[in-house]
Formats: sequence, C-alpha cells, structure tokens
Amino acid sequence: MNLFQKIHHEGYKIILGSIVLLALLNVGVFYFVPSLLTAAGIVSLVLFFLVLQFFRNPRREILVADDNTVYAPADGKIVVIEETTENEYFNAKRLQVSIFMSPTNVHVNRNPISGTVNYFKYHPGKYLVAWHPKSSDENERTTTVIGNGDSEILMRQVAGALAKRIVNYLEIGDEVKQGADMGFIKFGSRVDLYLPLDAKIEVQKGDKVKGNLTVIARL
Repeated sequence: MNLFQKIHHEGYKIILGSIVLLALLNVGVFYFVPSLLTAAGIVSLVLFFLVLQFFRNPRREILVADDNTVYAPADGKIVVIEETTENEYFNAKRLQVSIFMSPTNVHVNRNPISGTVNYFKYHPGKYLVAWHPKSSDENERTTTVIGNGDSEILMRQVAGALAKRIVNYLEIGDEVKQGADMGFIKFGSRVDLYLPLDAKIEVQKGDKVKGNLTVIARL
C-alpha cells in the first residue's frame, strides 16, 4: 500500500503545500544561514511528519455490522456521558456521549450506524475549546441524523479552538453504510452523539475510543 493510500484525501493539498514551503525554507537557510541547515532540516522533518500523522487514515473494518450497535464515529477520549435535552431536531431528552479529538488523534469521522440521512444542517459559530460546555451549541458545527428504521442517531461535528474547517460528505436522503467515512475535522475537535434514552452505554467517561472499533452503545 503506498503512502497516499494511508493518508486521507483531505490532507493532500496541505501536505503538498507543506513540502513546497519547507523546501523553500531550507533553500533560504542554505543560501543565507548555511550553519543552521542541519537544524532547519531536522525541524522541517519533524513538522512534516506531524502533518502526515494528522491526516493519517488507518483502515478500520467493522468486524460485526449490526443495526443495533453504535460504533465510535471518531478516535479520542470520552468527555461527556449524560442525559440532556436536544433542542435542534428531537426537542426531547436524549443520552449524550461526546468524544474529544486531540490534534494527535485520527480525525476521520465515520458513520456510527447504517441507515438514511434524515436531517443535515451546517451551523457557523464560535471556536471555543472543544471541551467547553457551550461548544456543542455555540461553536461551528454540523448536525446529522441517521435513521435505521427503528431508531435515529444524531451526530454533531463540533469545531474546536484549532479546528477551522469541518467537512461533511452527507446529504439528506443519502443511504449510508456503518463505518464508512462521513467527514473530517481539521486540527482538534469534538464529536457528540445523541442516543435514545433506552440505549445501553458501553463506555465510561475517560475511556479512549477508536472509530469503527469501539462500541459506544447498543440500541
């Protein structure tokens, strides 16, 4: 498998831009401050590999596809598990499970269940830190609702202090497959899931989870 098959396509332009920028930087150091060329080369390599690791896209196959199982839509840490009122779509109480994605996590977002996209909306907003209690309502975000015929799951991509672009590939009416890529958030963020009150939560606050591998809940 070549390198670019392991890198998400959202990173191609940024990676190529980084190569050009770092190459120009090192050429400048070579001509004007040659004594710092070794140090500049080391720093450039470190920065380049940091960009590469951010856009990595590891292959994650769901071992057992199940309409009643909600898999993690993102890599990160569980920061919220609570009963709350969801006011955008359900206007009712739901179980909220939130995953904080640090800049070192894989930032691919995946469909937690299979089904039909019943609702989608993009909201411009602020860039509060992703763990801020008001980030789910005030930050830039997208809201996607997927229904499988028996239940509906709301997934919210929330921008953080460093995240300046949320990408979502879904549209209302799309038929989606559990585990397939549904979006990407660049440079630190948060994903919220709103589940039925009778869902059985399989994770605890503080747990580290991985997209398509960790079971978040059973419906």
